[in-house]
Amino acid sequence: MVASLQDKLKVPPTLWEGLKRVGVGRAEVARLAQLPLSVLKDDTPVSTAQFFAVWRAVETVSRDAAIGVRIATALDGAVMPLPFVAAQHARDFRDALSRVARFKRLCAPEDVALREVGERAELVVHWPHAGSASVPCSLVDATMASFLELGRRGTSERLIPLGLELARPAAAKSALERYFGCPVQFAAKLDRITFRRADLDKLFATYNKDLLDVLAPELDRRLEHHGAFESVAAQAKWVLRRRLTAGRPDIRSVASELAMSERSLQRRLTDEGVTFQALVSETRHQLALEYLADESLALIEVGFMLGYEDQNSFFRAFRQWEEQTPSEWRAANVARN
Repeated sequence: MVASLQDKLKVPPTLWEGLKRVGVGRAEVARLAQLPLSVLKDDTPVSTAQFFAVWRAVETVSRDAAIGVRIATALDGAVMPLPFVAAQHARDFRDALSRVARFKRLCAPEDVALREVGERAELVVHWPHAGSASVPCSLVDATMASFLELGRRGTSERLIPLGLELARPAAAKSALERYFGCPVQFAAKLDRITFRRADLDKLFATYNKDLLDVLAPELDRRLEHHGAFESVAAQAKWVLRRRLTAGRPDIRSVASELAMSERSLQRRLTDEGVTFQALVSETRHQLALEYLADESLALIEVGFMLGYEDQNSFFRAFRQWEEQTPSEWRAANVARN
């Protein structure tokens, strides 16, 4: 897959501060990760692969399988980046998580999708430029812990997730279950933390409307600047990839997430020579091929993940794309072990 987001990010100062607070040497981590000196001196952006190398070096230097949780819990609002500061003063847990998911792309090619189904709400984390490389365990743990810390600190309650799924072999199981307070499933298909939907409605004791009114324009300005380097169509496809599982997104919801009006999005897509309906179809086509390449996914699961209400609709669309059924495409294109 070719992701629409640029593969570059700055190592957040909060990571270096977190290492300091848990007693892990920054210099040793940088040396082991083979970071260029400019990263430390001039805050030069790194690639996803380099960022992963930093976290793997953290694991090696610390010799602590639960180091990700330790770093996340050692940090506080005084050192958090602006998007997380805004999230800490959101109206409720849902608002806070939505703000984090939206603004994660300000600092990293990291995709955080919030999905609400029935009485459950789940956060799924994906790194578009990871390729076949596994995401470092400590990075996943720190990310999941940061979501939970946000909820616990904002609500002043010890929120307990329904479950935590990790796409890696078992490690530090007792430490993770002790912190998260819920069962941890290893060797899962993806990295996902699930909350009770009712928890997302819980109000934040730290809610500060006046502060949000000050921070929001600055965050919007940064997001607009960040997105200026990629086409609007590419940005819309990035949103579609995240939202399709919850059903076919409409143009209004996509425009809202891109911080523009529906009319503006329509006009800019027209200027680029594409339609919203074509983007939805193209995104579904790309995702269908990616999902079908994973033989652990049943065809009915693929259809659901693409946002189709029934299997027949998925099959008809796939025939139009590939002139064959999904099962025929899988049989012809996926290598068997």
